[in-house]
Amino acid sequence: MPSQKNIQEVAALKEKAALAKAIALTDYRGLTVTQMTQLRDKVRAVGGELQVTKNTLLKLALNNEELNQTEALTGPTLTLFAYEDEVSPLKAIVDFAKDNELPKLKVGFLGKDFLNAEKLLHLALLPSREELQAKLVGQLAAPIHGFVNVLSGNLRNLVLVLKTIGERKN
Repeated sequence: MPSQKNIQEVAALKEKAALAKAIALTDYRGLTVTQMTQLRDKVRAVGGELQVTKNTLLKLALNNEELNQTEALTGPTLTLFAYEDEVSPLKAIVDFAKDNELPKLKVGFLGKDFLNAEKLLHLALLPSREELQAKLVGQLAAPIHGFVNVLSGNLRNLVLVLKTIGERKN
Protein backbone atom coordinates (compact mmCIF):
# COMPACT_ATOMS: atom_id res chain seq x y z
CA MET A 1 0.00 0.00 0.00
CA PRO A 2 1.58 3.30 -1.06
CA SER A 3 1.94 5.99 1.55
CA GLN A 4 -0.03 9.23 1.36
CA LYS A 5 3.25 11.15 1.03
CA ASN A 6 4.26 9.16 -2.07
CA ILE A 7 0.80 9.57 -3.61
CA GLN A 8 1.04 13.34 -3.13
CA GLU A 9 4.58 13.36 -4.55
CA VAL A 10 3.48 11.49 -7.70
CA ALA A 11 0.54 13.89 -8.12
CA ALA A 12 2.89 16.89 -7.76
CA LEU A 13 5.32 15.38 -10.30
CA LYS A 14 2.46 14.76 -12.76
CA GLU A 15 1.34 18.37 -12.37
CA LYS A 16 4.86 19.71 -12.93
CA ALA A 17 5.31 17.44 -15.96
CA ALA A 18 2.02 18.69 -17.43
CA LEU A 19 3.10 22.33 -17.03
CA ALA A 20 6.65 21.79 -18.32
CA LYS A 21 7.53 22.35 -21.97
CA ALA A 22 10.60 20.14 -21.57
CA ILE A 23 11.88 17.67 -18.98
CA ALA A 24 15.42 16.37 -18.58
CA LEU A 25 16.74 13.70 -16.24
CA THR A 26 20.33 14.03 -15.08
CA ASP A 27 22.76 12.19 -12.85
CA TYR A 28 23.98 14.63 -10.22
CA ARG A 29 26.17 12.21 -8.25
CA GLY A 30 29.32 14.07 -7.14
CA LEU A 31 27.93 17.61 -6.98
CA THR A 32 28.59 19.47 -3.75
CA VAL A 33 25.86 21.39 -1.97
CA THR A 34 27.40 24.67 -3.13
CA GLN A 35 27.49 23.50 -6.74
CA MET A 36 23.91 22.25 -6.49
CA THR A 37 22.78 25.63 -5.15
CA GLN A 38 24.58 27.46 -7.97
CA LEU A 39 23.00 25.15 -10.54
CA ARG A 40 19.51 25.62 -9.08
CA ASP A 41 19.96 29.40 -9.16
CA LYS A 42 21.10 29.36 -12.81
CA VAL A 43 18.19 27.18 -13.87
CA ARG A 44 15.65 29.17 -11.87
CA ALA A 45 16.92 32.40 -13.48
CA VAL A 46 15.98 31.10 -16.95
CA GLY A 47 12.55 29.74 -16.06
CA GLY A 48 13.23 26.19 -14.95
CA GLU A 49 13.11 24.12 -11.79
CA LEU A 50 15.37 21.36 -10.52
CA GLN A 51 14.11 18.65 -8.21
CA VAL A 52 15.74 15.55 -6.79
CA THR A 53 13.24 12.77 -7.33
CA LYS A 54 12.90 9.13 -6.44
CA ASN A 55 13.15 7.01 -9.57
CA THR A 56 10.12 4.86 -8.75
CA LEU A 57 7.91 7.90 -8.20
CA LEU A 58 9.22 9.56 -11.36
CA LYS A 59 8.50 6.38 -13.30
CA LEU A 60 4.91 6.40 -12.07
CA ALA A 61 4.46 10.11 -12.74
CA LEU A 62 5.86 10.16 -16.28
CA ASN A 63 4.45 6.76 -17.28
CA ASN A 64 6.35 6.52 -20.57
CA GLU A 65 7.17 3.24 -22.31
CA GLU A 66 10.43 4.50 -23.84
CA LEU A 67 11.59 5.77 -20.45
CA ASN A 68 10.84 2.40 -18.86
CA GLN A 69 12.96 0.63 -21.48
CA THR A 70 16.07 2.72 -20.74
CA GLU A 71 18.53 2.61 -17.88
CA ALA A 72 17.83 6.27 -17.13
CA LEU A 73 16.04 5.57 -13.89
CA THR A 74 19.02 4.10 -12.10
CA GLY A 75 21.11 5.95 -9.58
CA PRO A 76 20.34 9.41 -8.21
CA THR A 77 18.18 11.51 -10.51
CA LEU A 78 17.90 15.27 -10.73
CA THR A 79 14.87 16.29 -12.77
CA LEU A 80 14.73 19.52 -14.75
CA PHE A 81 11.33 21.01 -15.50
CA ALA A 82 11.55 23.79 -18.14
CA TYR A 83 8.43 25.94 -17.87
CA GLU A 84 9.01 29.13 -19.88
CA ASP A 85 11.52 28.16 -22.55
CA GLU A 86 12.37 24.64 -23.68
CA VAL A 87 16.05 25.26 -24.35
CA SER A 88 17.35 27.87 -21.88
CA PRO A 89 17.21 25.74 -18.68
CA LEU A 90 18.79 22.83 -20.52
CA LYS A 91 21.46 25.19 -21.86
CA ALA A 92 22.13 26.35 -18.26
CA ILE A 93 22.73 22.75 -17.18
CA VAL A 94 25.03 22.02 -20.12
CA ASP A 95 27.02 25.23 -19.50
CA PHE A 96 27.32 24.33 -15.82
CA ALA A 97 28.44 20.81 -16.76
CA LYS A 98 31.20 22.21 -19.02
CA ASP A 99 32.79 23.88 -15.99
CA ASN A 100 32.10 21.17 -13.40
CA GLU A 101 31.79 17.98 -15.52
CA LEU A 102 28.51 17.32 -13.70
CA PRO A 103 25.56 16.74 -13.94
CA LYS A 104 25.41 14.19 -16.74
CA LEU A 105 22.36 14.16 -19.00
CA LYS A 106 20.44 10.88 -19.10
CA VAL A 107 17.22 11.33 -21.11
CA GLY A 108 14.47 13.86 -21.51
CA PHE A 109 11.23 14.94 -23.12
CA LEU A 110 10.45 17.83 -25.43
CA GLY A 111 6.69 18.06 -25.13
CA LYS A 112 5.70 14.40 -25.45
CA ASP A 113 8.71 13.41 -27.58
CA PHE A 114 11.34 11.22 -25.91
CA LEU A 115 14.96 12.37 -26.31
CA ASN A 116 18.14 10.49 -25.48
CA ALA A 117 21.20 12.22 -23.99
CA GLU A 118 22.72 12.96 -27.42
CA LYS A 119 19.55 14.65 -28.67
CA LEU A 120 19.30 16.65 -25.43
CA LEU A 121 22.84 17.91 -25.96
CA HIS A 122 22.03 18.94 -29.55
CA LEU A 123 18.94 20.74 -28.27
CA ALA A 124 21.02 22.59 -25.66
CA LEU A 125 23.46 23.75 -28.34
CA LEU A 126 20.71 25.49 -30.34
CA PRO A 127 20.62 29.29 -30.15
CA SER A 128 18.28 30.73 -27.55
CA ARG A 129 14.83 32.01 -28.46
CA GLU A 130 15.99 35.64 -28.16
CA GLU A 131 18.93 35.01 -30.50
CA LEU A 132 16.67 33.38 -33.07
CA GLN A 133 14.15 36.22 -32.84
CA ALA A 134 16.92 38.80 -33.31
CA LYS A 135 18.21 36.94 -36.38
CA LEU A 136 14.70 36.75 -37.81
CA VAL A 137 14.12 40.48 -37.30
CA GLY A 138 17.48 41.22 -38.94
CA GLN A 139 16.63 39.01 -41.91
CA LEU A 140 13.22 40.66 -42.30
CA ALA A 141 14.62 44.19 -41.98
CA ALA A 142 17.55 43.71 -44.39
CA PRO A 143 15.55 43.95 -47.66
CA ILE A 144 13.65 46.98 -46.40
CA HIS A 145 16.89 48.68 -45.38
CA GLY A 146 18.41 47.92 -48.80
CA PHE A 147 15.32 49.26 -50.58
CA VAL A 148 15.42 52.51 -48.58
CA ASN A 149 19.13 52.85 -49.34
CA VAL A 150 18.52 52.43 -53.09
CA LEU A 151 15.69 54.97 -53.07
CA SER A 152 17.73 57.50 -51.15
CA GLY A 153 20.63 57.01 -53.59
CA ASN A 154 18.77 58.87 -56.36
CA LEU A 155 18.08 61.79 -54.04
CA ARG A 156 21.71 61.82 -52.94
CA ASN A 157 22.90 61.88 -56.55
CA LEU A 158 20.48 64.71 -57.37
CA VAL A 159 21.80 66.78 -54.47
CA LEU A 160 25.40 66.16 -55.58
CA VAL A 161 24.60 67.20 -59.17
CA LEU A 162 22.85 70.37 -57.99
CA LYS A 163 25.74 71.16 -55.66
CA THR A 164 28.25 70.73 -58.51
CA ILE A 165 26.17 72.96 -60.83
CA GLY A 166 25.95 75.58 -58.11
CA GLU A 167 29.72 75.54 -57.57
CA ARG A 168 30.42 75.94 -61.32
CA LYS A 169 28.15 78.99 -61.62
CA ASN A 170 29.95 80.75 -58.76
